[in-house]
Amino acid sequence: MRTEDLEEKLRLVLRNAEEVITVDELRELLKEENPTTYVGYEPSGKIHLGHLLTVNKLIDLQNAGFRVIVLLADVHAYLNEKGSFEEIEKIAEMNRISFISLGLDEKNTRFVLGSDYEFERDYMLNVLKMARMTTINRGRRSMDEVSRRKADPLISQMIYPLMQAMDIAYLGVDLAVGGIDQRKIHMLARENLPRLGFRAPVCLHTPILLGLDGEKMSSSKGNFISIDDPPELVERKIRKALCPPAEIENNPVIQMFMYHIFPRYSRVVIEREEKYGGDVEYNRFDEFRSDYVNGKIHPADIKMAAAKYINELIEPARKRIVKEVSD
Repeated sequence: MRTEDLEEKLRLVLRNAEEVITVDELRELLKEENPTTYVGYEPSGKIHLGHLLTVNKLIDLQNAGFRVIVLLADVHAYLNEKGSFEEIEKIAEMNRISFISLGLDEKNTRFVLGSDYEFERDYMLNVLKMARMTTINRGRRSMDEVSRRKADPLISQMIYPLMQAMDIAYLGVDLAVGGIDQRKIHMLARENLPRLGFRAPVCLHTPILLGLDGEKMSSSKGNFISIDDPPELVERKIRKALCPPAEIENNPVIQMFMYHIFPRYSRVVIEREEKYGGDVEYNRFDEFRSDYVNGKIHPADIKMAAAKYINELIEPARKRIVKEVSD
């Protein structure tokens, strides 16, 4: 592989990543033919812009030559108190439909249910072996960011990170992708999988997006945009979203442009009335960011543009979900 091609693939994989452990290992992995990456999703509710962030990264990885596995982690969802198996199974199928509708290449994406293999003897034996290597405190720390019960955790939530580590090995994953809240679980996998004879994965972590109010995104607060929200609701939510003038940090609307809009559009237009300077066009996020910081574009204008582009991005999934529900 030419050095220029390798560096372009590396740039694409690293775009909007919070961290990679390690970049040198990733560079070597990119020299291999068709390496494998995966993300695991608990089927536990509506798909929202937080999920779209990792979908965008999987699209980057497909474009960089990775084979993509999406684990619909139904057993993990059950262990983490996200519903009955019957409820979780229905949500998992809607998740699969949604991810394809959001732009994943269906021909190059393998969808796997955890329950299809996680009850097999060899898999469970290796989970038990890992349990003998892992202290209760380490298991609990691994789950701190993703557990529903931090103060009074269940034993099931100690099993969860051990299974997640074993998923990486069982699915033949070279690059494990997840939010930065998955970091401790991934580090558990990097440390313990080689002790069981498996390869330690390279790990890529994406940021945790802000809710529309600038606080942590939460289903209980309703401070997120779901991909089945009607267009007018998306517009209304974004109009009300926190968007401090000239500020980039802790600005959920700016995050929409950084993580969702610019990765998908080579040309982004902010529409404005002539009396406010007319339309302005951007080809790169850094140009857009610079103008916003310098007060050259107004929060109201970027909110209108964000609503337009977010609605375009989620429209295929929204239509598919509406059709599935009506059928």
